[in-house]
Amino acid sequence: MNIHQALERADKFLKKKHIPSSMLDSEILMLKVLNKDKKFLILNSKKNLTKKILSNFSDLIKKRSRGEPIAYLTNKKFFWKDEFIIKKKILIPRPDTEVLVEETLKLTKKYSKKNILDIGVGSGCILLSILKERKNFFGVGIDISKKCIDISKTNAFKLKISNRVKLLKSNVDNFNYGKYDLIISNPPYINTLNLKCLERDIYNFEPKIALDGGLDGLNKIKKVVEKSSKLLKKKGIFILEIGFDQKNRVKNLLKNKGFYIKKIVKDLAKNDRCIISLKI
Repeated sequence: MNIHQALERADKFLKKKHIPSSMLDSEILMLKVLNKDKKFLILNSKKNLTKKILSNFSDLIKKRSRGEPIAYLTNKKFFWKDEFIIKKKILIPRPDTEVLVEETLKLTKKYSKKNILDIGVGSGCILLSILKERKNFFGVGIDISKKCIDISKTNAFKLKISNRVKLLKSNVDNFNYGKYDLIISNPPYINTLNLKCLERDIYNFEPKIALDGGLDGLNKIKKVVEKSSKLLKKKGIFILEIGFDQKNRVKNLLKNKGFYIKKIVKDLAKNDRCIISLKI
């Protein structure tokens, strides 16, 4: 069987399993097993595949048919300007979250040196993307998951910024290291009862600990706001990702902890995505 035939068969199989991007996913997984680029697929569509390659490809297609995300099958995800290594049980970076990086860069154009804290660093995509753009900044990232810290360290090494970042396994309650000019966080903010409404790929495979914000969706946000109020320097910047329906409730939390609301930023779908505030 050649590449073209294998892709056609995989496409039909994934369509039957209601995978929307069936051909694109098939091509991505074919590139994974071949360890080649898209140009190779186009120029070698009639090339016959070995039994081993076909078997590996078939295994990946079956996993995808059950809803396993492409990022977990390929162990990578593009975010901002770089490709990040991703593993199972680590939240997959979303394009909407890039707004945190964008806003941070807008707010720090004139600064030469700043200390940044990322609470719930995950794969490191937000913090490391900022540090790569701001060569004089130093960052600290914390996460309750050792797997996240390990992957963040790997991504920091890959992006050649390991010397400007500390990555520590810690929960937000117990972390009391340093004072910061800027704190960023994308905490779990989905209402527990709404988790089952998520897409199959997300609900069945992504870590609940990175999604579940408690019965009101604010359980982890409250802790992040509380800790940030203590660790931010005066006039420090706090950039927090929120759910689309949480703006007013989170604004009240911030005001009660001594923050001035500077800006509400919307995502690509025009939903409220993050709140930028200043420590008074």
